[in-house]
Formats: sequence, structure tokens, C-alpha cells
Amino acid sequence: MELQERIKLIVRLGEFMQSNDDEWQLIKEKASRENPWFMPDFIELSIKNIVENFLQKDLLEKWIEGYTQKRILIPKKVGVVMAGNIPLVGFHDFLCVWMSGHHLLIKTSSKDEILIHHLSNKLIEWNKESATIISFAETLKNCDAYIATGSNNSSRYFEFYFNKYPNIIRRNRTSVAILDGTETKEELNALADDIQLYFGLGCRNVTKLYVPKEYDFIKLLDTLKRYDHFADFHKYKHNFDYHLALLIMGNKYYMNNGSIILTENNSLFSPVSQVHYEYFENAENVFYSLKNNNDVQCIVGHHQIPFGKTQQPSLTDYADGIDTLQFLFSIN
Repeated sequence: MELQERIKLIVRLGEFMQSNDDEWQLIKEKASRENPWFMPDFIELSIKNIVENFLQKDLLEKWIEGYTQKRILIPKKVGVVMAGNIPLVGFHDFLCVWMSGHHLLIKTSSKDEILIHHLSNKLIEWNKESATIISFAETLKNCDAYIATGSNNSSRYFEFYFNKYPNIIRRNRTSVAILDGTETKEELNALADDIQLYFGLGCRNVTKLYVPKEYDFIKLLDTLKRYDHFADFHKYKHNFDYHLALLIMGNKYYMNNGSIILTENNSLFSPVSQVHYEYFENAENVFYSLKNNNDVQCIVGHHQIPFGKTQQPSLTDYADGIDTLQFLFSIN
């Protein structure tokens, strides 16, 4: 399939994703029922960000123009293991393989298989040749290259089985924010989104705050009350109650507003419903210590990624900083 035809089809898919098609509405409802963490609002937000930031004809053409090689002479089979922490989290990998011209064999997460299956079927419905490009499997075998996303534990499994082939293997990552105390109300509102969208389950969610000594947390805690309704969601509330109990029993200092807990902790990773913080003396030193940290996906703050933008990656915001499309062209 020629590049322009692939672009045409994937742009049409974006238009479909924002449509009121009855079957598509039912599919989204089913995805939310199958995985309660996928609230309908979060499914819609993920779709909106994908369509607006990825599936626009001008964006796709500009993206592909940035690569010297744009045509694959002999398509390879690329196995993609997708995560399932937020809705359609594997779509960028899907799009990269689609645009490269390789063939795609997908192993979905059981937590997020409904949406991507349906969208793939729409491409096949519109162009039968897509059936030779996109396929699904429970076990990925006989592929020429692999892209796998998972936990630190599963990454060891991926490395064992895929190390003989060209591969990109992704592990746990998270995001942080460096605050200086001068943040406006609007910036704190945006930071609340960076922390709480998708219940904080994404690698682009902020789970750790770096703050100056004597930082006043009251404004942030008040701002985070926008997400008080999370306490009505039993899975989230269970996490909140459990981790609050651990802090109380451990006689640890903490702050909470009824729906989120702030506690001082050196770890970058925090559990659902909890955010860690750490004091600093020099913000620039903190930034440089985090800049090349393999556990950090995004650094938010003044002069860094703007507040509220972590969940709006562009086509060139590659996970782990590895250019997926260049990798795909290189295996040819």
C-alpha cells in the first residue's frame, strides 16, 4: 500500500473516532465496562488527543517528511506488545508501524483490547489490503523485529525472547514536576490534570513533586479537590484507604484532601491516589539529575514541559526518547 493511501486511511480513521457512529459508541461503552479504570471521559480524552495530535493529514505528512527513507521495499513483520494502563496507549506504536509500511502483528493487553481491535477492523473494512498488514496474536512468533512495552518484570521476559532480533523494549517510567512556588492558579489546575488524569496510571502522569523548602502545599491540595469525585470510584477509594492506613500505622507524616495523599518520599514512583514530594535547594541541579534518568518520561515545570501538557504528546514525542519510526526504517 502506497504511503498516501495509508495516510488517507488513517486520517479517515481519525474522523471515524470522533464520529457518533452507533457501533463505535457501543464499543467504547463495552471497553469501559470491561475495564472500570477506563472511565468514559478518559476514553474520550484519549481519542481526542490521538485525533488532534496524531491523525491530521498535515501533521502526518510533516512527520514523515522528517525521514530520509519513506518507502520500505520489502516489508518485515513487526511484533508489537501493547500495554493497557490507559485507553489506546499502544496507538502510537500502531501508527508508527502503519506509516512505515511494515506488517503489524499485535499482542494486546487484556485490559485494552476492545478499542484497538475495532479500529483495526474499520481499516480492513475500508481497504481489504489492510488485512495483510494488521493481524493479532496471543503469542508473537516469527517476527523480524519487536516493540514491547511492559513492567520491569515483563521487560526481562521480553529481553530473553526478543534479544536475537531488532527490538525496542520499554520498562516502567513515570513523570515528575519541579515547582518553585510561583505557580499561578491556572498552572496548578493544569498540574492537577498531569497528576490525576487516567487516575494517574500513565507513564506521563506526574507522581513525584520537587519543591523548595517551606513550600506551601495548601493551594495545590485545594486545587486537587477538582478530582474529589475519584473517591466515589471504589477501585480508587480502595487504594486511597489502603495507603492512608499504611502511613498512619507507620507513623509517617502526610497531607490529604480526602481524595489524594501527599507524602515525603525519595521514590519517583507513587501508588494510585498518592503523590510523593521531595525538597530541593537548587532546581537546576534537580533538573540535571533527572534529565538522563531512565525512570523519567516527562519533567514538568517552568522552562520544562508546560503544566497540563503531559497527556498531549505530539507525533515526535517518542516513548523513552527512542525514535520508533527511525527504528522501523532501520530494520529494512
